[in-house]
Amino acid sequence: MKFSVFQLSRQGGREKNEDRMGYCYTREAGLLILADGMGGHPQGEVAAQTALQTFSALFQREARPKVPDPAAFLASAVMTAHHQIIRYANKRGMLETPRTTVVAGLIQAERLYWVHCGDSRLYVIRDGHLLVRTRDHSYLEAQHSIGLTIPNSANRNVLFTCLGSTVRPMFDTAGPLPLTPGDKILLCSDGLWDSVSDDDIVRVLSDAPVEDAAPELVAMALDHAGPSSDNVTVLALDWKNPDETVPGPDPTSRFTETHAMADNVFASSIQPESDNLPSDEFDEDAIERSIAEINQAIARTAKR
Repeated sequence: MKFSVFQLSRQGGREKNEDRMGYCYTREAGLLILADGMGGHPQGEVAAQTALQTFSALFQREARPKVPDPAAFLASAVMTAHHQIIRYANKRGMLETPRTTVVAGLIQAERLYWVHCGDSRLYVIRDGHLLVRTRDHSYLEAQHSIGLTIPNSANRNVLFTCLGSTVRPMFDTAGPLPLTPGDKILLCSDGLWDSVSDDDIVRVLSDAPVEDAAPELVAMALDHAGPSSDNVTVLALDWKNPDETVPGPDPTSRFTETHAMADNVFASSIQPESDNLPSDEFDEDAIERSIAEINQAIARTAKR
């Protein structure tokens, strides 16, 4: 694999930044994750960080160097992250659980798979055109899907699912999408897309490398939203042909190449933030419960 990746997060006008993002990879697989801790609930940043660490830990466990079943992996990771957040709250006797959205993309065998829960989004841009954009699990998006126009109202951006809620989260998985050199993949929180249009996102990502486009998009979002800006977080990847060279004094500096990595090597930008957050030692019982729940859901679907 050969790619360039850039990530950036800004607090905006909020008291704290509850967004989290990161990526990890082996020789033959890569994982991008972004989570937006939900305001109005306690410790949204803990829920977001827990989601990242759960996805990363499961990826490290299963990608040797590839994930056996990408779609099943992403579904299990969502449910395991949900269980880990609930477990965190239960161990501390919290009356209300932390909550977060999540979106993740898995690249393997030059194909992209993705999953999302909530309103953090994944975009794929190819040759200046929007190829993929996830659909939010929100009241607004549900109404748009049936052709209704919703005026500005208190519940227009209300989500009907998330991780950490008292009910089983809903989520969507998709793929595989074959990637071609030059494809751009963007994961972002609603702090970006709520202030910057899809057309502008496509234009900026199409016109510049991700290390230039991502900061420009974040700056646009902060400028458009002004003092009331939400947290703004982006994680962008530029997919490259392994044989392609980049003009300039150091053509390899902008890109990560994985072909020389050993089977057991795992790289990650995701690290625990403090002793108060869950460690990478995740509860095996919770993991097995998540996998069993996914298998049961698949079996019920097959019977229908």
